[in-house]
Amino acid sequence: MPPPSFSPLFLLFFLLCPEVWSYEAPEDKQDVFARKACPAFLTFTNAAYLAGVTLELPCHCKPQQVQSVVWFYRKHLDGSKETRALTDHHGNKLLDPSHVPHSGALQSRFSIRLFSLLIFRAGPDDSGIYMCGSAHKDFFHGYDLDIQEARTKSLGSAQPLYQVFTSFRPWSVCDRCGAPGEQVRVGLCYVHSHFLHVRYRRANQTVTSCGSGAVPRAFGRLKRSRVGAKLEVKSCQVTCPSKPPPSSKILALMAFLGYNSASLPVEVPVFYLNHPADHVLTLGCPGARPNMAVAWDRGSEPIYRSEHSAARNLSATPPRLLIDAGHHLVFKPAKTQDSGVYYCWLQGHQAAEIRLLVYVHLGRGQSVTSHPDFPRAVKTVLTSYAVMTAVFCLLVFGRAGVRHLRDTRETHTD
Repeated sequence: MPPPSFSPLFLLFFLLCPEVWSYEAPEDKQDVFARKACPAFLTFTNAAYLAGVTLELPCHCKPQQVQSVVWFYRKHLDGSKETRALTDHHGNKLLDPSHVPHSGALQSRFSIRLFSLLIFRAGPDDSGIYMCGSAHKDFFHGYDLDIQEARTKSLGSAQPLYQVFTSFRPWSVCDRCGAPGEQVRVGLCYVHSHFLHVRYRRANQTVTSCGSGAVPRAFGRLKRSRVGAKLEVKSCQVTCPSKPPPSSKILALMAFLGYNSASLPVEVPVFYLNHPADHVLTLGCPGARPNMAVAWDRGSEPIYRSEHSAARNLSATPPRLLIDAGHHLVFKPAKTQDSGVYYCWLQGHQAAEIRLLVYVHLGRGQSVTSHPDFPRAVKTVLTSYAVMTAVFCLLVFGRAGVRHLRDTRETHTD
């Protein structure tokens, strides 16, 4: 439902109540880069994610005199000559911070924010080695990134040199409260072996993700098996926590202004998004992280992952509206009837309201007459024109009639 409208008296309410608008700035902290020196020998930290997530790779160390970083990338098992700087859609190096686009028309899936690399909706082809460094190719920190697709194939096999297994994360919290919700858990593919590459740094030196560069080339059967991750979903339902009542000062001020406690401003932020029809549209929940529980509603109707998932039935045609493994609401493609109000939930609490308008985009090879609403629009225009013409004629004839009656009256008076 749309947020209620408020009168200008609420400005006085916010100004007089420091409990509402007060903000305390964080204390100054020592620069983290001044405390942590970069290693003399570059190693790669293994990081495995499910395909579709939006992930962040922090640059944990750099010299203090370096004011901006460049992120470099190369495929697994490639040499240093194939290392290249990540570029945007104009071919420029990503030196300045920017934001990840919030729509399906992505100009770039890579962004640098505060020295960290953001990858929007990462896919298996994004797996590889990522390094933050300078424009002169001085490398400071590296990642061994493994993006795994969710598959229904169960894992668990043992070979003489390695063992493959699935490591499941804990079940998430219920993704919404009040209405029935869902819980998810992710199982990623890992390999256990005593013959892993020593340059790839892990907490356990004998375990790494299946797509890691630490897996030797000799394990060719593991590379060809295309093993992937698993995503499991189950139903849940929890009650919404009760909100603490407002303080007596706020209640007294609201009573003085003529409002009750139900008129408090809605805290859920509202976003407006316009998108052309017949194009893929991706909606992301602001503030969502890969390990968070995210849910989507259209108005008051929940959109369940178990019913709108591409991995639900691999033999069937994927639904046009789906929730991917990265918690994004994806329209393939968006239609005009998809316009409406959507809500997203984070960790069981409503987090944002998105007002979506899908409009018809008239591009090459399309005309106005091809629009499905064209006959209705023509009928509306013609009806309006007929009504206005009738009103105009009625006014003209009425004016002529009044003038005729006036002239007739004056003639009889004479």
